[in-house]
Amino acid sequence: MAASEPRGAGVTQSPVPMPVTDGEESVLSRSYRGLSVGIVSVVLLIAFEAMAVGTAMPVAARELDGIPVYGFAFSAYFTTSLFGMVLAGQWADRRGPLGALTAGIGAFATGLVLSGTAGAMWLFILGRAVQGLGGGLVIVALYVVVGRAYPERLQPSIMAAFAASWVIPSVVGPLASGAVTEQLGWRWVFLGIPALVVLPLGLALPQIRRRASGPVTAASGRVASATAAPSSDRRRIRLAFGISLGAGLLQYAAQDPRWWSLGPAVVGVALLVPAVAGLLPRGTYRAVRGLPSVVLLRGVAAGSFVAAESFVPLMLVTQRGLSPTLAGFSLAAGGATWALGSWVQARARVEPYRERLMTVGMVLVAAAITTLPGVLVDSVPVWTVAVAWAFGCFGMGLVISSTSVLLLQLSAPEEAGTNSASLQISDGLTNALLLAAGGAAFAALGGGAVGHTATTATEAASHPAAFVAVFLPMAGVALVGAWVTTRLRAR
Repeated sequence: MAASEPRGAGVTQSPVPMPVTDGEESVLSRSYRGLSVGIVSVVLLIAFEAMAVGTAMPVAARELDGIPVYGFAFSAYFTTSLFGMVLAGQWADRRGPLGALTAGIGAFATGLVLSGTAGAMWLFILGRAVQGLGGGLVIVALYVVVGRAYPERLQPSIMAAFAASWVIPSVVGPLASGAVTEQLGWRWVFLGIPALVVLPLGLALPQIRRRASGPVTAASGRVASATAAPSSDRRRIRLAFGISLGAGLLQYAAQDPRWWSLGPAVVGVALLVPAVAGLLPRGTYRAVRGLPSVVLLRGVAAGSFVAAESFVPLMLVTQRGLSPTLAGFSLAAGGATWALGSWVQARARVEPYRERLMTVGMVLVAAAITTLPGVLVDSVPVWTVAVAWAFGCFGMGLVISSTSVLLLQLSAPEEAGTNSASLQISDGLTNALLLAAGGAAFAALGGGAVGHTATTATEAASHPAAFVAVFLPMAGVALVGAWVTTRLRAR
């Protein structure tokens, strides 16, 4: 959910039930309907692809003899998406979001076709890299579209619709992907999506061209900032290369943890640290009030949640004996409660209490993660995971959509693209770093032996401790996020 902000229909109907504001116009009013249905449909299709690809990937890697480099199929997407986010921010601020969005959709579809037709693993990974570039362009461009095309009172509703569009894919996506992989082959999981993008683009692009295209002066009547000079653009692009290359080197080192991986790890850190400092708002990691704290909260919330969630199915399978399917379904209700949380924050009457709701949301996330280790005790019912995670996802729905709303509220029109890119970079990069830290703690306490028969009492006892070493620190990170919610507005 990236993250994970997760019904079908005809042209005149929304693909997900979109919330409406209390009064007059809504995101489904006649003047906004085509745009809303179009952009939410794009998110819906991207969500289906994201949920489905994990099911097809192992089969693809095995058929292409690519199991040894399996991890690079994921990291290639991540590293190029970081560059795409920065590029989209600069592009949208300079020329409007239309070009970045269409280029992103084109790159995303091209990457899917490359991966779906690949005859070798290196071509498959190349396709994932092109797809990641397109995904980074699209997500930031969509944020700029929302900031320009919708009045401020409707922005929480469209953000809630983005979140709701992940509900069905999070439940149906893996099952549908499994059926397609078994009946038609894994390639059709990748080749089926590009054709489906045509209809939502046909609905959205004319509206985007009318409401949100062109430089910021044309869209808002404001004069673009004089600081947005070409030299500044070039500097951010260089930093984007640095953050992408640095993240890629760190992921390579993590996937091949031998002594010679230390060199790429050091170079990766040397590239990553100054790039992150240059691309995020000044004062982000000091939780300076206002926009820096909004960007920091996005990373803290998403990173702690995703890092914890990644180990839940493994814990249920190896420690409580559930099948992988049942373990996955234990988290399925979270998609609905996430959407519910997003719907709540979109109500006009709760706007004065937004920061307070976000504090509640982060406390719910911390409480849900803290509950997880209890299931390591056999007398604790397994269903407590589903209940706790449903509450945690409700909290994430309150927080993630609200950070998007606050970011647009705190950004001048000529800065919406750059700031949206910063928000997404904080999200994606913190996910990767906290997952790496959690994985290292898990391995250090014997997690690598999980799933194998323990030969000693000490080894058997180390497995539960490995899970605790992941969950409790992430709960602590979520509590830090609860504190950051008190610093989202200037005094």
